[in-house]
Amino acid sequence: MTIRSEDPMLKDHSSHAILPCRDIAIAKAFYTGTLGLPLVADHGEVLLLRTGTTLLNVYRSDFAGTNQANAVVFDVHDDLEAIAAALRGKGVKLEEYPGGFDRVEDGVHILGDFRAIWFKDPDGNILHANSGG
Repeated sequence: MTIRSEDPMLKDHSSHAILPCRDIAIAKAFYTGTLGLPLVADHGEVLLLRTGTTLLNVYRSDFAGTNQANAVVFDVHDDLEAIAAALRGKGVKLEEYPGGFDRVEDGVHILGDFRAIWFKDPDGNILHANSGG
């Protein structure tokens, strides 16, 4: 098959993250309550949540939490420290992965101007926010 420049390609379309969960009610409480994401649609075993200009799709799966890598990244710019503090205030544990960083302060990883946090949802999916710097 020859790909021509006028062929439809995925680069021309939006995408959004998708996360599995074992219990949709627990996931809904975490994502809407703890993280404050607006619920766009609740289809029973599938939730659509707004994250900026994109969507986060959370669905029920027996395989939730089996991924050992980042599942979602939020580019939060200068709000990172405030978001980290708010998450800690809501009882969310910030993970620490200090390798490759200058230092970690209150769960915020720092490398030059770049700052990042990692935390897990109730199923163990690894979520990440960074300064984009």
